Amino acid sequence: MSYIIEIENLTKDYEVGFWKKKKVRALDGLNLRVESGQIFGFLGGNGAGKTTTIKILMSLIFPTAGSAKILGKDISDTKIHSRIGYCPENPYFYDYLKASELMNYFGELFGFDSATRKRKTAELLTKVGLDEKDWNKQLRKFSKGMLQRVGLAQSLINDPEIVFLDEPMSGLDPIGRREIRELIAGLREKGVTVFMSTHILSDIEALCDNVAILNKGKLSATGNLNDLLQQSGERQSFEINVKGVTAEALKNEISQIPGASINSKANGANIQVLEETDIDKVLQIVREKGGTLVSIQPVKQSLEELFVAKTN
Repeated sequence: MSYIIEIENLTKDYEVGFWKKKKVRALDGLNLRVESGQIFGFLGGNGAGKTTTIKILMSLIFPTAGSAKILGKDISDTKIHSRIGYCPENPYFYDYLKASELMNYFGELFGFDSATRKRKTAELLTKVGLDEKDWNKQLRKFSKGMLQRVGLAQSLINDPEIVFLDEPMSGLDPIGRREIRELIAGLREKGVTVFMSTHILSDIEALCDNVAILNKGKLSATGNLNDLLQQSGERQSFEINVKGVTAEALKNEISQIPGASINSKANGANIQVLEETDIDKVLQIVREKGGTLVSIQPVKQSLEELFVAKTN
């Protein structure tokens, strides 16, 4: 199988201190493979080594040991940059450029003619949700969220085969996050690979096919997201929400069901059972007490619980 990203024993040490310098290991023997055409989630706590990894892949910093390939080429080969898109966590651009001028500048770097640059600028600024009235506004007047949108737009101007996004939702409001999620999902549909680092775990759950979790510079877990959640050993349960009856009124009968638990909530109760066959028992008890069903849903380990387990 061919991989779009191949990382072998990647290690990065930093020197810290003034008089007595010492080495701090930010990345420790990372091995990782990413297949093409997927959205890959790169997770880890603060200081885990996520941004260090991405900066090494972008050749912005250099590894202490190990190697990496993108699109089958060593990362030292600068020719691959024409096939890559990159949006850093805190994109910084020349303050007095306008958004349209910045996009035009990046278009020139990739050798596009004037008509193509103009078309791509309008297309991409629209796609990332930047209002047309702001296209000719200086970037120094932009909010963090607006700069994030421009950063995303410039990362796509060369129609890349793979896009690296470091905290792409940073600074965006809920509507903006939804728009960018839709944009990222659209890239996968076009066959573009997305390598995404983010602290917003709900976005990872909504978007990613596979994930890797870093902990203190080391790979803690990697694989298909659903498989990782199922392998956690947590037993799936079922959550039943009812209304028109209190938890106190149901408590005695529910306690007779092995493994069942009940909690009070506004205008009703929340009941959890371990077996699907127990659902009918609960519903019978609820109806006898004059209550009605609101919802039933399976409960499995969340990505947050998996993340905490793998980083502690």
